[in-house]
Amino acid sequence: MSGNSFGRLFRITTWGESHGPAVGVVIDGCPPGVPVRPELIQEELDRRRPGTSRLTTQRREPDRVRILSGVQQGESLGTPIALLVENLDVRSQDYDEMRTVYRPSHADMTYHFKYGRRASAGGGRASARETAARVAAGAVARTWLRMEYGVEIVAWVSQIHTVRLGDLSDDAVSREMVEASLVRCPDPDVSRRMIDAVEAAREAKDSVGGVVEVVARNCPPGWGDPVFDKLEALLGQALLSIPAAKGVEIGTGFRGVEMRGSEHNDEFFLEHGLIRTRSNRSGGIQGGISNGMPIRARVAFKPTSTVSRPQRTVDLRGHDVELRAKGRHDPCVVPRAVPIVEAMTALVLIDAALRDRGQTGILKRSAQPLEADSDDQDV
Repeated sequence: MSGNSFGRLFRITTWGESHGPAVGVVIDGCPPGVPVRPELIQEELDRRRPGTSRLTTQRREPDRVRILSGVQQGESLGTPIALLVENLDVRSQDYDEMRTVYRPSHADMTYHFKYGRRASAGGGRASARETAARVAAGAVARTWLRMEYGVEIVAWVSQIHTVRLGDLSDDAVSREMVEASLVRCPDPDVSRRMIDAVEAAREAKDSVGGVVEVVARNCPPGWGDPVFDKLEALLGQALLSIPAAKGVEIGTGFRGVEMRGSEHNDEFFLEHGLIRTRSNRSGGIQGGISNGMPIRARVAFKPTSTVSRPQRTVDLRGHDVELRAKGRHDPCVVPRAVPIVEAMTALVLIDAALRDRGQTGILKRSAQPLEADSDDQDV
């Protein structure tokens, strides 16, 4: 396995390097009849693309998507869909010095040891440029999820460096609130403090990391499988595959260790004929299977590895050198990670939904009480 594909029934394979001619994705297993129009994909790509604010890398890519196959009259045919995004603002000369030097905390050294060679300009496949392909595929996935189940996926920035947003309820954040902020934080006051933190890092020729939270609403119960293919395991894999991601929490995550079981348990109750939970500390997943509550996760992103300060490293021969990185980079990748987190969440959920349909043959909609089995009625 090459590690460039994700998913089983709704399977994507991304391709292309940061400073190559283009990046793209092939989607295999998309159901027929899904609206796949350039403007739907472009809306998501525009949220991810670089050069859109003073806080991001000044690499300016239009990121215009081209649909090469699998679509007719704006709808999927059920055959493989190929999407392409050209790289137009390439400055590979900025990386000439790095052909023989390993940049600290980058994938230069590990790629070189694995393959015996590497794409030195912009990091090749290890670059966040690759995620444009994921966002394009995620746009198709979230269209189907919205059409079939009314699933709504919203992510936002909840922390940059030491500036933190307080806990919000599962239904408190809308995309409009997120997109109104330069750093994609839904609270205006916290957003201003986050902007100050990013600008301070940039002025110091440094970088900062942060946390993105995501919630998927209207997911029915029953998605996911027990043991190895638990929904949170698949979600964790997807989110940790994003460049610079270093940690994932589902529900309360690590904070749950500070609670007792009586505090952490999500008690069930009946509301308008549906089984709900009074809290959502499980993050919408129990036993590896969705329970009908909003699915909630948090992703921690490290500070951008490329900084303009001089750093000590070694060259290909192991000699000590001082590196002053050139090129264009984000002082904080977290705001641009928001649409990527949403895309990877959508890719997990569409695959889980299609696998569940194939396994059980049941089109799940809501958590309605089930009829008791006859054997259970005597207990």
